[in-house]
Amino acid sequence: MTKKTTIGIAQLCANADVPSNLTVCRDLVARASDQGAEVVFLPEAFAYIGSDRGIKNHLETLDNPGPILTCCQDLARTHEIHLVAGGYPELAKDGRAHNTCLHITPDGETAAAYRKIHLFDVDLSDGTRMLESRSTSPGNELVTTELPFGVLGLSVCYDVRFPTMYQDLVDRGAIALAIPAAFMRSTGRRHWHVLMRARAIECQAYVIAAAQFGDHNHRGRKSFGHALVADPWGNIVAECAEAQNDVGIAQIDPDEVDRIRAELPSLQNRGSWK
Repeated sequence: MTKKTTIGIAQLCANADVPSNLTVCRDLVARASDQGAEVVFLPEAFAYIGSDRGIKNHLETLDNPGPILTCCQDLARTHEIHLVAGGYPELAKDGRAHNTCLHITPDGETAAAYRKIHLFDVDLSDGTRMLESRSTSPGNELVTTELPFGVLGLSVCYDVRFPTMYQDLVDRGAIALAIPAAFMRSTGRRHWHVLMRARAIECQAYVIAAAQFGDHNHRGRKSFGHALVADPWGNIVAECAEAQNDVGIAQIDPDEVDRIRAELPSLQNRGSWK
């Protein structure tokens, strides 16, 4: 049975100090839980933002938890919540990292792991240069998971620019889409709200986007913030303050998804072409 469910989204400014970042995560998860959240979402790179060399010291595996995964498991157990942790640094077979979005259940078990498919390799006009593929190995599988409100489709940040992925997640039953992010400030000003609302509208699903904000003290890297939840009609129903550690609280209502999909059956009206 699915039900209307209170969720929390976290916003923070991570750096290369993993213990400090995890302390902030503990505080934000506690704040969300105290406000009634049954599911809490952490952003991409919640535990580490720094050099490619530095991340190698913090790679972990799911079958042998290190301090990052152990912290996430403890948070889920302590607060009796589902935790969706976007951007867990998982060791890949080729020695690089997977940028992995995890769903951890209230008993501390890993229910799902999505490895980011689309990697951010760009040169921006403001001089920002990112080569995520240098240190990150892409995944190749779509992943959904069951939460109290229904099926959640998992993704990470740059995936948001590839809309067919989200339509495929909806075809697999998703009524909500997790898009944890560390979205560049320069592109975020122009694209963040537009992209998140667009994915919600075209998929007639909730978009849940925990986010990084601020200056990460690494090669000029700055994130946009504005962690948000958009409903299936594209309305922003929760949003964090622009430049501070924060949590946002919203409700995910599966009946609202059913109502909107019945009222405007665009998913059913999709055609095919050659």
